Amino acid sequence: MLIIGEKLSIIAKRVREAMMRRDKGPIQEIAKAQFEKGAGMIDANIGPAEGAEDLMAWMVTTIQEVVPAPVCLDTTNFVALEMGLKVHNNEWGRPLINSTSNDPERFPILELTAKYNCDVIALTVGKGGLPADAEERTEIAAELMGRALEYGVPMEHIYLDPLVLQTATTQDQALKVVQAIKMFQDLNDPPMKTVVGLSNISNGCPKHIRHILNEHFLTLLIYEGLSAAIADPAEIVTTVKTIDILMNKTLYAHSYLEM
Repeated sequence: MLIIGEKLSIIAKRVREAMMRRDKGPIQEIAKAQFEKGAGMIDANIGPAEGAEDLMAWMVTTIQEVVPAPVCLDTTNFVALEMGLKVHNNEWGRPLINSTSNDPERFPILELTAKYNCDVIALTVGKGGLPADAEERTEIAAELMGRALEYGVPMEHIYLDPLVLQTATTQDQALKVVQAIKMFQDLNDPPMKTVVGLSNISNGCPKHIRHILNEHFLTLLIYEGLSAAIADPAEIVTTVKTIDILMNKTLYAHSYLEM
């Protein structure tokens, strides 16, 4: 399973200050730490970046100077996305855009996806509000897939995201997300790739239980076929490696956690 390191987010005070100062040190330190803990891709969340469209290009080059991995470009700013895609080193894999959705304002993201031959997260939500259940998420996913084809985006370049909601206020949604992950894979042959923002499940919960909710929720999702998670690799890599053993995806060895 692909772990997309989530720690480079403008929400974090240290990261935000480094972005504003264009200070490479903290950014590269965090990127390297995530890569060394098992992240196969690094998320660069710069927020809306209004008036700072060059920030994404700076983040991409700063990360890839020290980490041989692709970057997930996480912003709602179309101009910033394209600037980041132009400088991305594709030698280490296709970049990933986060995200398009069923909101017409997000349709142009598919143009960028096709133009730069990259991957895209398709969030199963639209202007009509949050999806009520797994069936509605799957209906939206099918619509997004059809629209992607119209823009020339191959199905293998899409990661369907069922939208994880916080369990503290929407407890019934957790199982519906798990069900959606299973249903998404039946929409295509070969099965569609899937992704979640894992830590959303524990938003609003006390710090000491957040990792417990994240890890157990991840177990349910992987069992149903989850392809990728935007998460803290230091928190989940042990869970991912253990589940791979128990599901007979990797060969057991006493030292499997070190491999």
